[in-house]
Amino acid sequence: MSDSNIITIESHIHAMQQEHPEARGEFSGLLRDIAFAAKIISHHVNRAGLIDILGATGEQNVQGEAVQKLDLYAHEVMARVVGRRGQVCLMASEEKEDPIPVEGSELSGDYVLLFDPLDGSSNIDVNVSIGTIFSVLRRVSPRGPVKEADLLQPGRSQHAAGYVIYGSSTMFVYTAGHGVHGFTLDPTVGEFLLSHENIVTPKRASIFSTNEGHAASWSPAVRELVEQFKSGRDGRPPLSSRYIGSLVSDFHRNLLKGGVFLYPSLYRDGDDTPRPKLRLMYEANPLAYVLEQAGGYASDGRGPILDLQPRSLHQRVPLFLGSEEDVRFIEDSLRHSEGKAP
Repeated sequence: MSDSNIITIESHIHAMQQEHPEARGEFSGLLRDIAFAAKIISHHVNRAGLIDILGATGEQNVQGEAVQKLDLYAHEVMARVVGRRGQVCLMASEEKEDPIPVEGSELSGDYVLLFDPLDGSSNIDVNVSIGTIFSVLRRVSPRGPVKEADLLQPGRSQHAAGYVIYGSSTMFVYTAGHGVHGFTLDPTVGEFLLSHENIVTPKRASIFSTNEGHAASWSPAVRELVEQFKSGRDGRPPLSSRYIGSLVSDFHRNLLKGGVFLYPSLYRDGDDTPRPKLRLMYEANPLAYVLEQAGGYASDGRGPILDLQPRSLHQRVPLFLGSEEDVRFIEDSLRHSEGKAP
């Protein structure tokens, strides 16, 4: 990259703001705060093996999962750094049962921020890529106390969404509804620099990603789908199986290379109650918004993830997302199958 082509995330956000003369800068400031928080988290992720930040805290989060020290640290960084300039009226974290009030701006902030501070935390101790996922909504209630409706908006209403992946390099990928752009952190200057402009995901997958260790708990229709991906269908060659077990990592690879990710509901023997795992507000909605802006598609097996009306802050859903043709095939197959839901 030549010096003349260097574009920082701050200058990119500023240029985007210039296209909207009515903008007052609150939204741009919020994105810059998220990027700054990501730099702090990235620094500690890179040093996690050298400082006392690996391992579990001994507590459980609202999902009933063991809280990792780095999980808690990332949550605290996001909660303390973001929105201190009055842009955010309320925040919500995958790690906390209740929304997070923002002192001084509940009555005036225009935006709501939802985030998964550190996705893939079970991989922290073994040095596998992990990530931060975020979703930005514009409040729908008039200025004053924040209402439940400000939080529980369909994914289609997102104002922006994105993720940060902490891997061989740290990348910040986001959309504000006008394409998907990726920025790589240059540690020598401490800046996110534009490295992937206008990301477009392939229409057809070459990879499928799913945890086949759960195959015995899938519905028969899902098991048949995976077998078709492995053996090939409609004259197409088999898809390669690639599964990391860190949602952000699997999503990022599939976004760039062309792939489909499956996390269907699980079933217990003798029980037809579906048990989805992934969170609508913190994982499915923001990644679906990024994906659709890049030309992909995300579904719960019946219809678009982005059209679901949330019922609760920690609602879970089955998730199928990636290259459009393959996710449409999944959706069509599951719609016409009999028996258990996706």
